[in-house]
Amino acid sequence: MPSSCLTAAALSRAYAAGAADPVAIAEAALSKALAAPTVFLTTTPERARSEAAASARRWREGRPLSALDGVPVAWKDLFDVAGTVTTAGSAVFAAHPPARDDALLVAAGTRAGMVCIGKTGLSEFAYSGLGLNPHFGTATNPALEGGRRAPGGSSSGAAIAVATGIVPIAVGTDTGGSIRVPSAFNGLTGYRASGARYSREGMVALSATLDTCGPLAANVSDCIAFDAAIRAIQPPSATDASAFAGTRFIVDPNLFERYAVTPAVGENFERFVARLEEAGAVVERKPLAVLAAVSDLVRNQGWLGGLEAFAVHRALLDSPDATRIDPRVRARLEANRSVPAERIGLLIARRAELISAFARETAGATLVMPTVAHVAPLLGPLDADPELFARVNLQTLAMTMLGSFLDTPAVAMPSGIDADGLSTSVQIMRPQGDDDALLRIAAALETKGL
Repeated sequence: MPSSCLTAAALSRAYAAGAADPVAIAEAALSKALAAPTVFLTTTPERARSEAAASARRWREGRPLSALDGVPVAWKDLFDVAGTVTTAGSAVFAAHPPARDDALLVAAGTRAGMVCIGKTGLSEFAYSGLGLNPHFGTATNPALEGGRRAPGGSSSGAAIAVATGIVPIAVGTDTGGSIRVPSAFNGLTGYRASGARYSREGMVALSATLDTCGPLAANVSDCIAFDAAIRAIQPPSATDASAFAGTRFIVDPNLFERYAVTPAVGENFERFVARLEEAGAVVERKPLAVLAAVSDLVRNQGWLGGLEAFAVHRALLDSPDATRIDPRVRARLEANRSVPAERIGLLIARRAELISAFARETAGATLVMPTVAHVAPLLGPLDADPELFARVNLQTLAMTMLGSFLDTPAVAMPSGIDADGLSTSVQIMRPQGDDDALLRIAAALETKGL
């Protein structure tokens, strides 16, 4: 966890004890957000101040709406926030009228008392795993070689907002890895929820089949607190670390060569697995046929998310405004133009089969694997060379795309650092819809200091 990170749990305890004031916390967050225009594309000062003042009154009266009442939150600029333009990181969309209503997930956050600070930057249309944006500027983390490393995407601003201590929780979206990749690059925890867990109404779509969302935070505890607050349920009780013994994990040894996992990532992954075993977990190393099948399907038939993204943006691509799209994003979208439209239906049908196969093959165990095969790459060369950008982007997303295709709930969490101090990450994954079990296991890992 970056040292600058503020945790939602610590804020909640401070509010309850009268040791912190939601108004002062909101003002500090707004001040930092306004000073970071590539991180926050829009700030909502009037709303934040009003929400913070109401929260302060509730805490004084001992009636908070949730454990996260008064906690500052940021929303990726794919979510509608009433009175603001939802840009999706696009210069074209920046001319759209302001949203009339909050997205349903934003509204749920408001009902839980969270304080909306504003909306964060992203790759255009959320269609890149590296986080670059030529229209609004690329958010960078000064702790990563003075901002010389790519932030990860597409939820780049969300990650930097948390990593630099502006807000303790930022909400991103994930179609192929857009929560998990920036979490990995910036030493954060990111939770990709199963597709059906949270409403996507009022969220700009990229892929109707693969889109989902979730929080980026300093730790698992804050992700779980967000999940409980958004769903208006009581947070789970503290995890009993002793219950972790015997928990089953699977490691697929074929992934490391298939995705060219770098030595630093691989070594930190093995240390993480060793700590699992020392803590009493049972780790089975075996190839999973379903993961090989997904890899082959994507290679031979194309990426479902790309095909659906092209369909979403085809009218724009066919218009004069196409020239205003980031050329790298436009090229990726256009690569899907020649694919027969019926391919989408084929991939959706095959996906359903493979989702079932994953549940059968893991048989109650949790899959653990690296989140990204490498650490955050240098930003300058990616910005200067479109071919390098395209190649590194695919390498960056390759291991997270597996879970996206299979709709696995996934938690990405730090596994260590390399010799240059850059973060590495692991992700744990369970079958579609098994989010509660996944979060319990993630909490147990955190409790045990893994």
